[in-house]
Amino acid sequence: MGPMNTRKCEWCAEHLGARHSHRARFCSTRCRVAAHRAAKNDATPNELTTRDRWVRRDAKKVPLTVAGMAASSTDSRTWSTHKEAVSSTAGVGLGFVLSDVDDVVCLDLDHCLNPLTGRVAPWAAAILRDAGATYVEVSPSGDGLHIWGRADVRQGRKIRRPDGTAVEIYGTGRYIAMTGRRHGNAPSVLADVSDVVCQLTAEP
Repeated sequence: MGPMNTRKCEWCAEHLGARHSHRARFCSTRCRVAAHRAAKNDATPNELTTRDRWVRRDAKKVPLTVAGMAASSTDSRTWSTHKEAVSSTAGVGLGFVLSDVDDVVCLDLDHCLNPLTGRVAPWAAAILRDAGATYVEVSPSGDGLHIWGRADVRQGRKIRRPDGTAVEIYGTGRYIAMTGRRHGNAPSVLADVSDVVCQLTAEP
């Protein structure tokens, strides 16, 4: 029996089966059309798309160059422009590299979104409220959220919640998988999220 196919649909994150071409990026025509429509209406903030810190990623979230070689979140020679990354067919999707040259940060909320109903868990809804009007997108898994903003975060933190879910906060030396799937009516801007970062990282 051959190895399990680990490639996933770029839109719905379902595993691609044996019936799909090895070059397939989507599990169905519906997902392909939805993804292309979303790309035309990409809500990714200019504050991200104008920075040359883009990479591709494989199904296991390993960063790749636009040529399909190994990329690194600490080696700017392996990064590209947003346009180059979008045009590349390497891997299964995009990623943005966080760097200490600016204050762009990402809050990764784990398993907080019901992909069928769109309902956000109460604990995550509270964080979204405190973050204010800033860009938020659905994670590749379909059941998490990435809150983008500005804050002084020089060391990543993973805050484990009692129910097993987690909030991860990153500001440098890390790349974040991007989907372009805006959550709700989130604006295409990066707001100051310093207050919510301080709340989450405060000692109990």
